[in-house]
Amino acid sequence: MSKPKSPRKVDDKSALSVGTQIRGSAQKLGLVAALIRGKKAGDAMNILAFSKKGMAVDARKVLASAIANAENNHNLDVDALVVAEASVGKSITMKRFATRGRGKSTRILKPFSRLRIVVREQEEA
Repeated sequence: MSKPKSPRKVDDKSALSVGTQIRGSAQKLGLVAALIRGKKAGDAMNILAFSKKGMAVDARKVLASAIANAENNHNLDVDALVVAEASVGKSITMKRFATRGRGKSTRILKPFSRLRIVVREQEEA
């Protein structure tokens, strides 16, 4: 006897990919996510490939995973995919200490972020 299959988190014409441990703040990743929100999947890949922002590298990997999920797992047309959702949230924060003068120390926070990308097949109008 096995566990029942969990229901899909998105509708039938959509595919989902989540990057859970992206090194960098949610604010910086949010700026990159705003660049691709609502764009066609191919255009979004190009925007991320040529962006000067460092967080664009990890966002591009998550987007490529969402496109691959749509093609291989859900049999969606890759050319008709649109980035329907690109949401960002906070993940863990590593706490580190740096030594300072006179025997003191300072806390260093190293944040991680989550990126959730949903691509949807859009019908040609």
